[in-house]
Amino acid sequence: MKKLVIAGAIALAPFAVQAQTQDTYVPFEGFYIAGGGGAVWALSSNPGVTTYTGWLAGGKLGYDFLGPRVDLEVGYGRIGNNVFFPGSAVSGSSGQLNVMANAYYDFLPLQRFTPYIGVGAGVAFVDSNQPLGSTQFAWQAMAGLTYHIDSSWAVGVEARYMGTTNPSINTPTGTVYSQNHTIAALAGIAFKFGAPTVAPPPPPAAAPPSFMVFFDWDRSNLSAQALNTIKQAAAAYKTKGNARITATGHTDTSGPEAYNMALSLRRANTVKDALVREGVPATAIAVIGRGEAGLLVKTADGVREPQNRRVEIVIQ
Repeated sequence: MKKLVIAGAIALAPFAVQAQTQDTYVPFEGFYIAGGGGAVWALSSNPGVTTYTGWLAGGKLGYDFLGPRVDLEVGYGRIGNNVFFPGSAVSGSSGQLNVMANAYYDFLPLQRFTPYIGVGAGVAFVDSNQPLGSTQFAWQAMAGLTYHIDSSWAVGVEARYMGTTNPSINTPTGTVYSQNHTIAALAGIAFKFGAPTVAPPPPPAAAPPSFMVFFDWDRSNLSAQALNTIKQAAAAYKTKGNARITATGHTDTSGPEAYNMALSLRRANTVKDALVREGVPATAIAVIGRGEAGLLVKTADGVREPQNRRVEIVIQ
């Protein structure tokens, strides 16, 4: 009887991970560890030998170069069979311990979803009646997909093909040599060390100081309250040093549009003159008339709305 063995190679979610905070994914190079497992199936056996779905598990330590990636992997697994030799290493199942050096290439290493391919070579210790098992040269080829949860954690799935040189085992009927090829479906998780801290975003810029001057209906003269507001605006200008002021005039929707445009401009110029009297240079003040555009309170046409009759003073 030929001995049935498995590729004890483990699923390792690879790493082309990136630096970040909990919510941001930023690529970076670094060391990673990974572990996982899955199902394995034997591709070669003797006539009359039945094999069953087996299992495998293991871990890795590697380094990610953001594209190329290398690691050292150790894994163990078993496959069941219908062969029973009392006192033999093959008795209802067979196992294999692998120590493999792997090289990968991650496509799209800067993206959260990273497909990859890889190859590996190493040593397999196959169940046998020898103290260290039947030591074999092993090789494997992998293809998989990694999802980066964040800069430190990733999960992945992998398909793997593995082979070894022919192991041997002593049985009551003599020494048996067997081909040893398997395929595996694996899943795993990985952690990458040294994710850099992402600085918090800067606070939003403060809105420029602004003041509001209101007018009576169809008027452009300044009330006592309006003059007091203009004094405050002039004082704010003086504290900012080399600043600019924009005085934008508005009207309500009563009256013709052309008339309201001219009225809004008169109001803005009235405010400019008052600011100049408070010590603001005329060259620092821009005057704009918007008429009925830019209503503070939305109204229908022809409505006298006090809050729409205004000049907005913005200091920048």
